[in-house]
Amino acid sequence: MAAPPLGRLVLTHLLVALFGMGSWAAVNGIWVELPVVVKELPEGWSLPSYLSVLVALGNLGLLLVTLWRRLARGKGERIPIQVVQGLSIAGTALLAPLWHYEAPVAGQPHSVAFLTLAFILALACCASNVTFLPFLSHLPPPFLRSFFLGQGLSALLPCVLALAQGVGRLECLPVPDNGTTGPPIKVSPINFPERFSASTFFWVLTALLGTSAAAFQGLLLVLPSAPSVPMMGPGLREGTPGAEEEEEEASPLQEPPGPVAVTSPSSDPKALQLFSSRSVGLLGLLAVTNALTNGVLPAVQSFSCLPYGRLAYHLAVVLGSLANPLACFLAMAVLCRSLAGLYGLSVLGMCFGAYLMTLAVLSPCPPLVGTSAGVVLVVLSWVLCAGVFSYVKVAVSSMLHSGGRPALLAAGVAIQVGSLLGAMAMFPPTSIYRVFRSGEDCVDQCQP
Repeated sequence: MAAPPLGRLVLTHLLVALFGMGSWAAVNGIWVELPVVVKELPEGWSLPSYLSVLVALGNLGLLLVTLWRRLARGKGERIPIQVVQGLSIAGTALLAPLWHYEAPVAGQPHSVAFLTLAFILALACCASNVTFLPFLSHLPPPFLRSFFLGQGLSALLPCVLALAQGVGRLECLPVPDNGTTGPPIKVSPINFPERFSASTFFWVLTALLGTSAAAFQGLLLVLPSAPSVPMMGPGLREGTPGAEEEEEEASPLQEPPGPVAVTSPSSDPKALQLFSSRSVGLLGLLAVTNALTNGVLPAVQSFSCLPYGRLAYHLAVVLGSLANPLACFLAMAVLCRSLAGLYGLSVLGMCFGAYLMTLAVLSPCPPLVGTSAGVVLVVLSWVLCAGVFSYVKVAVSSMLHSGGRPALLAAGVAIQVGSLLGAMAMFPPTSIYRVFRSGEDCVDQCQP
């Protein structure tokens, strides 16, 4: 069967990437904006741990998607995807004017608007993992990598915007007591603003999500209209050994009608691969890496970075997020398919994570505080940790693609379950036992 024109193939890859960009752009945008809003919202350094818990509670979106599948069998993922995209656009559009509003809760001020909208966006993003990925089971494997590249863009583009925004500047100025001209006896923190406000940042993020939603609609338009017109991926040929399996993998990009989409698990040999030791190992690895990157480490990022200054925190958040798309590019060029190799990379990432956790435990006086070496080490550790784990997640998901829709659905569930367990594990030490301590601006708490 003839391959599609090159222009159509490139356009489809582009639309898939832009579609993937909208999966986690909202939550990624909130994360990279934390260095800006953390100094203005009442939760302070604990704000990332609040956000981690809310993102974990966003797993309720999985239940809503499951309920949808029960009530609307054979409808596919198209409607849930459009609902997810609509919630993301509405949530970020409301964040722009409302993010800084506070309200008393149990006698303490809290950023109710910011946290409520963050929870709504988390619901949408978590639901995207079990709607976007299963939709891609109808595409050849190269399109899955384009999707993960798009997910990398969901981190890259907010990061570029955050770099352009900057993080502001803090200066500690000596101030005379009671406004007299005598010797200064205290130091006052003076904050200088960023190049543009957090509200502007959220408006631009809304535009990016709108672009992703438009790309999905465009993708539906360019997909073949009938199952008899398959979109063949590069390297797939007719008449070669295994052509039948490759042709199934490269089935039409459009979701088939309901009766065709419903298959019996017992008649699908690929679904049985989920119960092999290799598949269980891959799903377990996916759950563990997401527990660390989406739950455990983000909850303590402020405690590990802010003792070294706001610039260190800003660079760690932004450059750490940039490591995600770079890892996707690397996976497109060199994909590790060895389970032992992926385990080895995961151990390397855990070593960086252990160093960052140690810094958070020792906050506000970690080693090398106040030195350039300390700033370089903490930023580099965050970048390498994020990059290694991002590569592992892309490699594992690519390997699971051969299991078809059930395997990709299981991958989405593993991602969310791991993230939930990681965030829940960090709630007691951050919010109950106060293992991690925050510092004060312009106050040296590390003197012997």
